Amino acid sequence: MKKPKISNINIEITTNENNIPEKITWNAKDGGIENAEAKAMILSFWDEKSNAAMRIDLWDKEMNVHEMKKFFHQTLLTMADSFERATGENKICEDMRDFCHHFADKMNILPPLS
Repeated sequence: MKKPKISNINIEITTNENNIPEKITWNAKDGGIENAEAKAMILSFWDEKSNAAMRIDLWDKEMNVHEMKKFFHQTLLTMADSFERATGENKICEDMRDFCHHFADKMNILPPLS
């Protein structure tokens, strides 16, 4: 029997004396990611026992509101893509993308028209 492959994703959070994140770094050897810095992260897990999402949301003290708006917008868009790949529910995913456009409009983060 072939031994299963194990992959690791490592996240390191450096905090100040008040436990406020100052630096977020992550590594994913199989993905070619080494000591990549990030200003924010959202990590979600599905807990079958409690039938609920478990998550960690962190951002460093330097992340500004405009960056946070863009981060959430892009995260929502990628969630629509992932949900569509996982379920094939393309109609609701188009609705999700429409909402993302509405979100970007309301947050004044739409890219300029060229």
